[in-house]
Amino acid sequence: MSGEFDLRALLAERGGERYELHAKYLNHQLPRMLHTIGFDKVYERAEGAHFWDADGVDHLDMLAGFGVMGLGRHHPVVRKALHDVLDAQLADLTRFDCQPLPGLLAERLLAHSPHLDRVFFGNSGTEAVETALKFARYATGRPRVLYCTHAFHGLTTGSLSVNGEQGFRQGFDPLLPDTAIALGDLEALERELRRGDVAAFVVEPIQGKGVHESPPGFLRAAQELLHRHGALLIADEVQTGLGRTGDFYAYQHEPGVEPDLVCVAKALSGGYVPVGATLGKDWIFKKVYSSMDRVLVHSASFGSNAQAMAAGLAVLAVMEDEGTVAHARRIGDLLSGRLKELVPRYELLHEIRGRGLMIGIEFGRPSSLGLRGRWTMLQAARKGLFAQMVVVPLLQRHRILTQVSGDHLEVIKLIPPLIIDEADVDRFVTAFTAVMDEAHGGGGLMWDFGKTLVKQAVAQR
Repeated sequence: MSGEFDLRALLAERGGERYELHAKYLNHQLPRMLHTIGFDKVYERAEGAHFWDADGVDHLDMLAGFGVMGLGRHHPVVRKALHDVLDAQLADLTRFDCQPLPGLLAERLLAHSPHLDRVFFGNSGTEAVETALKFARYATGRPRVLYCTHAFHGLTTGSLSVNGEQGFRQGFDPLLPDTAIALGDLEALERELRRGDVAAFVVEPIQGKGVHESPPGFLRAAQELLHRHGALLIADEVQTGLGRTGDFYAYQHEPGVEPDLVCVAKALSGGYVPVGATLGKDWIFKKVYSSMDRVLVHSASFGSNAQAMAAGLAVLAVMEDEGTVAHARRIGDLLSGRLKELVPRYELLHEIRGRGLMIGIEFGRPSSLGLRGRWTMLQAARKGLFAQMVVVPLLQRHRILTQVSGDHLEVIKLIPPLIIDEADVDRFVTAFTAVMDEAHGGGGLMWDFGKTLVKQAVAQR
């Protein structure tokens, strides 16, 4: 051998430089932001729904890597599958053969999607959306795609064009000529369809930003309108799919909904190897790949690689063997039910919403004079500061990682690993109750931190 590479030794020698390295060579604003809110911790080990810091202190993960860690961290079955596929030394990515693992994963994934026929494997959620956009445009011969306000479908140029959050779009124009409508607005959908140039409507059955669910009957009615006008329904299940909402796909909550294209990613990776998948109807794929000359008209250099396919197969096997979807529904109902019981108790707590283990906690304007004054101060500086005030003590004092659901939103989103148990629910509810008690006390460290956030928000204007 020409030399040795010792990963353990490298991490032991230089792992302590993690924040300095990131600030110097990567996104310099990330460590700055983490330091500002006290999230610049050093985590050394992880397993399931928990990770441990450098002092060996346990933390509960209610974020799951933005939904990637559906089975938690380092599930033994997924780990073994990856060891097995590496040890097999397969002739992977030759580009001019057909390996068995992609076909096997497609077969198993389509078994949960009986109205769909074929799969394209890429490397991420945004790539799955890009694939759906291209396929819809080519299959229909039309240029325009409709999407929802406040939608999030990714950050590459095509998916950014159907991103409903202006903060992500600013400065990246010109984008593709797509059009936003409000989630649930069938009149707006039909009005745009009458123009005759719409290829598809892409929608999250539950929006990640703010955790807003599509109104009852909307997806079914939208599907009927789209098909009547020769357009396609694209379901973005990148975050909501694979059991997150208590069904395998979130669109399955509404009977009769059968999207033409479905995008998945995140949890399919097992938390190890990036993977994205675009599932679609046979006629769409056959139109895109209409001849041997077009065999590579859409492809991905690392798509269908053996490690990603092995991880995906292991994830689906675990979900089926361990009843992960039903577990997510049961534990999600338990968690949301206990949180809803707190709404009448706390005037700052406005609403609990979502499905399964995708839960939004929304805060709102209190009624009492003292709290209303503090709330108004935060809102005047920057909307979303109160939610951040809750997230910080949850981590710093209760060792629970959560996130604010979007910029300028007073919503915390809970998307924990689907394997959390009743003890984890108890831990979160107990901690959240303590934070709400402090917030409604009107003083203390929490509101002092709020004043700090106000000063920073004003200084950044």
